[in-house]
Amino acid sequence: MTQSTRPDGGRAALAGFVTNRLGRGSTRPAPARAQPKTGEPDVQDFESLPGYKELKLQRSAAELIGLGNPFFRVHETRAGATTRIDGRSFTNFSSYDYLGLNGHPRINEAARTAIDAFGTSASASRIVAGERPGHLSLEKALASHYGTEACVVMVSGHATNVTTIGALMEPGDVIFHDALIHNSVVTGAQLSGAQRRSFAHNDLDALESLLAATRHEHRRALIVIEGLYSMDGDAPDLAGFVALKERYNAWLMVDDAHGLGVLGPTGAGLFEHCGVDPTAVDIWMGTFSKTLSTCGGYICGAGALIEYLKCTAGGFLYSVGMSPPLAAAAEAALEVMHAEPERVERLRQNGNMFLALARKVGLDTGTSLGLAVIPVIVGDSLKSVTLSDRLFKRGINVQPIIHPAVPERASRLRFFMTSEHTPDQIRETVTAVAEELREIEKGGSLIEQLLAKRG
Repeated sequence: MTQSTRPDGGRAALAGFVTNRLGRGSTRPAPARAQPKTGEPDVQDFESLPGYKELKLQRSAAELIGLGNPFFRVHETRAGATTRIDGRSFTNFSSYDYLGLNGHPRINEAARTAIDAFGTSASASRIVAGERPGHLSLEKALASHYGTEACVVMVSGHATNVTTIGALMEPGDVIFHDALIHNSVVTGAQLSGAQRRSFAHNDLDALESLLAATRHEHRRALIVIEGLYSMDGDAPDLAGFVALKERYNAWLMVDDAHGLGVLGPTGAGLFEHCGVDPTAVDIWMGTFSKTLSTCGGYICGAGALIEYLKCTAGGFLYSVGMSPPLAAAAEAALEVMHAEPERVERLRQNGNMFLALARKVGLDTGTSLGLAVIPVIVGDSLKSVTLSDRLFKRGINVQPIIHPAVPERASRLRFFMTSEHTPDQIRETVTAVAEELREIEKGGSLIEQLLAKRG
């Protein structure tokens, strides 16, 4: 990395930091630091944890140019197409409430009825405290949705992936996953001890090359993809992945967390979107926090798979059972989704409208299908945070996604659409994004602005 020749060492260091961490700088790893000896006082200081100083510097840099922290804001109403923060109303694009089911009267009533009957907790793991009828009823409904023999529900979507992959795969096995796969899949793969190989995003040819070259070296193989990718809003060719898993004798796992309620004419998920028999997929995974408006995760598949997970997966065995009111609410949300496909159609219309308007004004929406997830790629972390902050001041709540969550050149704002957004909200938002982005670009280098305020 080129060192600054400016005489002001403090400002030069700050410029270098912003360029590297928040701007357009190198993504090379920092030089290795000397490891302190065991027992030295600074080792036990939480502020010495890797990344903590960088986190503080990021916040300081943002404060220098007057940017508010876009994360952890307190919302004073339920998640949905609108929200209230500090007593002020906002159009909200930072909610997974894709079909507007959060707070639906039928779903709330199901939760209240379960509370009256079972309280708010399952008390312990289901193997210890036993089952509640809502657990079994929800699992039966989800298995029916995917056409599988059985289902197991767990209390965390992230942990569902981690514990399932960790339980199924072992050293000597191999896991092939999309390069943009969710952190929970990567963490589960690391836990398993299996070899982990990533392939270029949605690239069937790249996966086949890996399979042809390495599949024979391993005992079991698992291919993991997502239904709707949560950063880019695109979807894979499911039929192509099914063909590869059959040709190379592998299991196929689909994380359909963002696909349920979104993909396909009725929102059934990736299999409906691609016109593929869902039983061709070995493992269906999903979460309840998006369309189904609660919390937790599930795995649907063969009876033997589910029985095995219920007896061996640590995230199920050693974790409390799903709260009865949440199980009841999730099942009711699934029923409403099935009964009211017009919600899916409204979501589709809203997403298509946003995408068309964004492209018309020259915004970079990447590979998004224009369904529930639409990024506006800015390509610079500091610029993304600044754009989010400017929109917030105009009554629009949308989160920036910056490095290291995405590559620096792919920093973006990520818009989550719902069936409840109005055409006026969509038009006003796209107009505001285009206007504010032009103003930011017209203003020149954000780093120079920061340095001017610093000096």
